[in-house]
Amino acid sequence: MPDHPFSDAPVPPAAFLARIDQLGPWLPDDPALPPVGLAVSGGGDSLCLAWLARQWRKHLLAFVVDHGLRAESAEEARLTVQRLEAMGVPARLLTLSGLTKGPGIAERARQARYAILAQACREAGCLDLLLGHQADDQVETIRMRQESGSGPEGLAGMGWVTALPDVRLVRPLLGFSRQALRNTLRQAGLVWVDDPSNEDLRATRVRVRHDLQGQDTRQTLWKIGIEAGTARMQRDAARAESLARRVSLRPEGWACLGPELPDAEILSGLIRAVGGLIYPPPPAAVARLLTAGQDATLAGVHLVRWRAEWFLVREVAAMSAPVPAEAGAMWDNRFECWLPSVVSGGGMLIGAAGPGLERTLRGGWPARFCATLPALWRDGQRVAVPHLGWWAEETLKEAQCVFRPPVSVTGSGVYGCPDGNEAAEAGRAPDM
Repeated sequence: MPDHPFSDAPVPPAAFLARIDQLGPWLPDDPALPPVGLAVSGGGDSLCLAWLARQWRKHLLAFVVDHGLRAESAEEARLTVQRLEAMGVPARLLTLSGLTKGPGIAERARQARYAILAQACREAGCLDLLLGHQADDQVETIRMRQESGSGPEGLAGMGWVTALPDVRLVRPLLGFSRQALRNTLRQAGLVWVDDPSNEDLRATRVRVRHDLQGQDTRQTLWKIGIEAGTARMQRDAARAESLARRVSLRPEGWACLGPELPDAEILSGLIRAVGGLIYPPPPAAVARLLTAGQDATLAGVHLVRWRAEWFLVREVAAMSAPVPAEAGAMWDNRFECWLPSVVSGGGMLIGAAGPGLERTLRGGWPARFCATLPALWRDGQRVAVPHLGWWAEETLKEAQCVFRPPVSVTGSGVYGCPDGNEAAEAGRAPDM
């Protein structure tokens, strides 16, 4: 490993191998098994990731996303595929459509990119997807979260490992600097694509990047992330134990909290799951919800008191529009739906069950709860509500909608430092 995360020295393959081994377990490097996926934009970080990963194993599959936001993006993506294949890494080109410049473009593009990458991993059978985020990205993230008033979880930065329902996101380069990765490529005689948007000072991250280089406070922020990450993992373990004792997250997509509300961090994680969110709601908003102690809505979720117990239910007005009913379709970012092959497609939609379900069908649950369940619709008519075991046609009997929130309630990631060694290094000044 380098003397510290912000060394400019090229990354030795042995250092990468030592890190990646700590982030397993990994499938054997066997072509008969699913490949390890790589997200490669063609920039210096992700291309170096591909080069280092190729020193680790042969059975890889890179995904190159053309976001279509710049005239040059299609040619750059094609060139990146060629560079990967010359490196011995097979690659697939994924094209985003429908993205337009305007407010929130960075976040919209990020979400679209992750969605298409997750779909590509499912199709290829990849259990793991390596991402090229590095140490400078990490401290920039921590600084931005500091400035936005993030809570202690946010100050942990990005996880070395983030477990999603279908794939593990793994960031093995978080211990290496941006400059070290580029120097690694130069040493290997490789070139990369530079995205001009990375120098656009109108973007918050770019301004933060320039400020950090001038102040050279990266090491201090790195130490904050290590300490916050270690504490986050300890809290995650405690929350998981508390949840197992007190809370039930039901397959219908709502949470039974019991007669008393849980603490703010647990409530925040549950709101994120029930709402199908990637990020938790603002800590201050959760604190206000707890202080009020009454029915309320937050982040697309309704806190409800029913039969002397508290429940979190999806807010009807916030649910997604219906989507085509196809095998594996995701609705409302929470339910993965599977249909018998004889009925998949054919103009059928998956959407909210809505009002009007008869009391005899609801299994004792309130109408406003059941209105949030996924249902199958044809020609404007509700024809099945799988969670209630109801269908209007025998062919729909095997239909299923599985509750799969995008992020687990307690968090199942790896934060701080995987082996703990860099925690000691984090407080040391860089060698000159």
